[in-house]
Amino acid sequence: MATVLIVEDDPINARVFTKILTKRGGLNVKHTEDVNEVMQIAQTHEVDIILMDVSLSGSFYEGKRVDGIRITQMLKEDPNTASLPVILVTAHAMEGDRENFLSQSGANDYISKPVIDHQKFVEQIMALLPESATS
Repeated sequence: MATVLIVEDDPINARVFTKILTKRGGLNVKHTEDVNEVMQIAQTHEVDIILMDVSLSGSFYEGKRVDGIRITQMLKEDPNTASLPVILVTAHAMEGDRENFLSQSGANDYISKPVIDHQKFVEQIMALLPESATS
């Protein structure tokens, strides 16, 4: 069974995403907003895909403030984690945000909040799961 890491600083969003992914998608879910933990989980290949909140208001890494864009960049720059699919999740859904965030971060996809269509949400995540995670 595939495992999704939710990197989200809003506990309500994290709970909603977890419920949708476990009930509708049959997926395992981990959650953290601790950047060191995100990097460690990614490095040790404990998850098959990451849902990354763009804002992450209180996140720091090595003493510097970071957001989901920067964390995704770090993951994509590291050969050990570069192939791990990352989907940005954000309430920033203005014209051009999707393209801007994807090109800045190197993320694989983008989902805007709030998530209304739960089935589409699950399908978007399933579509990016590596073959080995779904068999």
